[in-house]
Amino acid sequence: MLPTGGGGGGWGGQEPRLWDRARRRSPLLLLLLFLLHTVRGQESSSFSSPPYGKDGGYHGVPGPGLNVYMSEGEVRRLIGLDAELYYVRNDIINYYALSFNLMVPSEINSLHFTWHAKSKIEYKLGFQVDNPLAMDTSQTNISGQGEIPRSLSELEQEVKSPTSSDKNSSKINFDPVNVAPTTSTRVFYISVGVCCAVIFLVAIILAVLHLHSMKRVELDDSISDSGSSQGLSQPSTQTTQYLRADTPNNATPVTSSSGYPTLRIEKNDLKSVTLMEAKAKVKDIAICRERVTLKDVLQEGTFGRIFHGILIDEKDPNKEKQVFVKTVKEHASEVQVTMMLTESCKLRGLHHRNLLPIGHVCIEEGEKPMVLLPYMNWGNLKLFLRQCKLVEANNPQAISQQDLVHMAIQIACGMSYLSRREVIHKDLAARNCVIDDTLQVKITDNALSRDLFPMDYHCLGDNENRPVRWMALESLVNNEFSSASDVWAFGVTLWELMTLGQTPYVDIDPFEMAAYLKDGYRIAQPINCPDELFAVMACCWALDPEERPKFQQLVQCLTEFHAALGAYV
Repeated sequence: MLPTGGGGGGWGGQEPRLWDRARRRSPLLLLLLFLLHTVRGQESSSFSSPPYGKDGGYHGVPGPGLNVYMSEGEVRRLIGLDAELYYVRNDIINYYALSFNLMVPSEINSLHFTWHAKSKIEYKLGFQVDNPLAMDTSQTNISGQGEIPRSLSELEQEVKSPTSSDKNSSKINFDPVNVAPTTSTRVFYISVGVCCAVIFLVAIILAVLHLHSMKRVELDDSISDSGSSQGLSQPSTQTTQYLRADTPNNATPVTSSSGYPTLRIEKNDLKSVTLMEAKAKVKDIAICRERVTLKDVLQEGTFGRIFHGILIDEKDPNKEKQVFVKTVKEHASEVQVTMMLTESCKLRGLHHRNLLPIGHVCIEEGEKPMVLLPYMNWGNLKLFLRQCKLVEANNPQAISQQDLVHMAIQIACGMSYLSRREVIHKDLAARNCVIDDTLQVKITDNALSRDLFPMDYHCLGDNENRPVRWMALESLVNNEFSSASDVWAFGVTLWELMTLGQTPYVDIDPFEMAAYLKDGYRIAQPINCPDELFAVMACCWALDPEERPKFQQLVQCLTEFHAALGAYV
């Protein structure tokens, strides 16, 4: 199956190798490999358009929503397992399934696949049989080309042996030396196939464990013991091609005072605010609900939703602008509604090019409140990064290291402004940033984040969900927050950028995070991350808050690094 509608170049140099592998393993997988090519093409083409859609946060790149799989009944009929076998699921290709040698019993004369797509995808169908002695050219119940159905449909592939006179007893034998199939060779290849499958499953398990394990990295004693006057990192013994030997902590600070001139320690104990009090705080920015039109659902949680909406101008009904609309479902509790309104006001009244504060609210009686924010058409930064990771193999130039560093500079600029205004964010992370098609990044509040990103928050027995993996040690142990704890979270956010949205400390139990950090361990250096950039992250994770860099120093350091990257390239 070849794509007819865009992005066929996504395979790059891998296409011949995948074709050869399919030929060696099973002619029956050619159909699925054709589908793989279609999904690749769709991903490549969709990346060039603004990535917002119905399945994610402020959202990343949309996909056609393609699913191709064998139903539970079909898998049971073939290999006796009660499970579905997905080859493509929500545009994500299952390479393990494609590599699996599917042994078809001799009494089976047809295979049944279930497929559908949420949006239009055209296909062309073709087959190739490596061993004509084992199987004739396949027949299907669909035409050679057309459009993938939008609803669940069954694709039937006929499996017929040329040596069998009875269509109901067709046989498949895969013989690499082109010998006519016999009972003994069939039993032999079935046995070999079962052994290979067991070995392959063990390999998959080992690979998953390897990918999800983080090597524990102990910070260098010179970093943890150094004072703020010693800078972000010690001069490297190797020749650096990015940063100067003099460090950002020795750079000219914004103010003449030393230490943290705007350091404020706050307890993370949200006061018990009633819904009436929360509404009163935003009454001056309330607008009529009739001016807001809800369009697509960008992200949905247990009780919260984020819509792509349209706001009609109050004076000129012909003028309108796009907005994000945060709201709650009908079954949301009063506490959840109050928390959404309260957390939405975190950045209210602040004006900076890298901040996205609340714009308006709708708090009419009898209706669930709505929170409106300016629209950023590439949506949530975390979802955008993860979508970039999905298409990275197809389009490695989609997002460059220089672009990622530029994003980090913008986040640091926004946080530097908050620090000067003595505002503590407490939940800085990629999930609480948004991005547009010019790669401009803005920091948002954390309203609804606990509901929309539940895997990033954990309760440590105090009945409060907190972003444990992003929190500084003093915040975990003493519940204290300051500009220095925001610097710690910035270091983790920088790590998220360089890993394209991976979850930090994924193999560490949240209840063990405090002990893990006290022992001096930190998340490992990302692959392809320069040592100089990782040194910046490591300095953000100093145990002593006073030893961590200030945001203005981080801005200067990253700006110099960004300029050096441009000169180096």
